[in-house]
Amino acid sequence: MHSSGAAPLDLPVGSPHILFVTGEYPPLQGGVGAYTAELATALAAQGRRVSVLTGVAGQTRRVDAGPVAVHPLIRRWGWGAGRSVGAWAQAHGVDWVHVQFQTAAFGMHPALHFAPRGWQRRGLRVAWTYHDVLVPYLFPKAGRRLRRWVTDWPAHVCDLTIATNEGDRLHLAGKARRLARIPIGSNIAARTFTPQERAARRAARGFGPDALVVGYFGFLNRSKGGLVLVETLRRLVEAGLPARLLMIGERVGASDPTNYAYLQEVEAAIAAHGLQDRVIWTGRQDDGAVSADLDACDVLLMPYADGASLRRGTLMAGLAHGCALVTTTPQAPLPELAAGRDLLYVPPDDAQAAAEAVLRLACDPALAARLRAGARAASAAFTWEQIAAEHARLYDQIGEEE
Repeated sequence: MHSSGAAPLDLPVGSPHILFVTGEYPPLQGGVGAYTAELATALAAQGRRVSVLTGVAGQTRRVDAGPVAVHPLIRRWGWGAGRSVGAWAQAHGVDWVHVQFQTAAFGMHPALHFAPRGWQRRGLRVAWTYHDVLVPYLFPKAGRRLRRWVTDWPAHVCDLTIATNEGDRLHLAGKARRLARIPIGSNIAARTFTPQERAARRAARGFGPDALVVGYFGFLNRSKGGLVLVETLRRLVEAGLPARLLMIGERVGASDPTNYAYLQEVEAAIAAHGLQDRVIWTGRQDDGAVSADLDACDVLLMPYADGASLRRGTLMAGLAHGCALVTTTPQAPLPELAAGRDLLYVPPDDAQAAAEAVLRLACDPALAARLRAGARAASAAFTWEQIAAEHARLYDQIGEEE
């Protein structure tokens, strides 16, 4: 067992002990792991006692000197995992077991979906955050209706269900006992760069002063439109523009094994169009380097196949860094972000529309500046302090009601 950190000494009287259960956690790459780390740290900073229980993979090298105790105990997210979580939580005085759920992060296995009842029988309250509502694999020929029922089951039984975006909230409405929508925040702290620092970063990346730098942030999978990025770049280059594509961050995440196959498709498309010299992959970097690269971009293009959503940490990072953003039209209402004020929308899987939006920003510096200001202003609603405070309020409210 690996445990690190300690609970704050100035805990509020009666403050509940919160145990986050997550299939991924830093140093493993993945949005849910990064989200959990940020939320746990923000709650601890507000005087809450927080522990994290995660899988053993990738955790042996972790050194955590902060206030959050991290326990990489679960070897496999199978049928025994729920019992292990419940026993550990009961033995360590946990009040809330809070699952940060993403199907792929738990190996596409359905076992954890049925654990909340057992935890509640141990006297534990259970919260469940849906980072997506994708259905798990069950067995050959299992129909989508059954898999959807399994995915939605925790909402029926948990004491608190949290959706990160309006589309998922609408899906879960009428199913959950208590349902709240709390957006995610940026997992990369934003900083402000001087024009001289920006120019130096661009030069270090090999970009001339006239280069049109189109950025993308995050690892690739089929839902994030990597092939659209390549096709957009091709169209810009064929139009005679000095376009370059800066791929910021790790190429693939840790949870979904299909990510690598999709990466190979993207790399093959780059080679087929002869664009190798126009694409730079940064690889994994520290937060400061990521911030500098986001600032170096002229446009941040995030062509999600399923539309923009507040569950996308990469989108939230772009907002927080004041990027001139082009992304895809939301599939569900997204009133927090206004087209033309905070960002530009294009249809999913439409490289021509994406190229035209990038060109529009390149030719209209005033519009690009307006979007950057709007993005920063919009991101103020998604700080980790506010997100943690809303979680704490819900924990306390439900505790007082019972």
